[in-house]
Amino acid sequence: MDCLFCKIINKEIPSNIVYETDDVLAFYDIAPQAPVHIVIIPKQHISSPADITEENCNISGKMFLAASEIAKKLNLENGFRIVSNCGEDGGQTVQHLHFHLLAKRSLAWPPG
Repeated sequence: MDCLFCKIINKEIPSNIVYETDDVLAFYDIAPQAPVHIVIIPKQHISSPADITEENCNISGKMFLAASEIAKKLNLENGFRIVSNCGEDGGQTVQHLHFHLLAKRSLAWPPG
């Protein structure tokens, strides 16, 4: 499989890891959109949020737990945003389920 995030999980591509468990990996985005921009991924390959099933839905809870623990570790007490893009129209560019954790700047809604 030629998946960028699977290669990061397998340490074939270096990353600046901020959090890792048996199920989840989180690292700093190489093109940050905020002063803090972390990508949170499951180690199991799931192509997108549209591919969450009854059998694999527990991973999203572990990804949210990772976000909470990262926020505490990085002192993000003023808040943060979690974004997950799905499909071409949703802006997904890597076909591996992932969350973007954005923080340390004011994030307007709707995003522009």
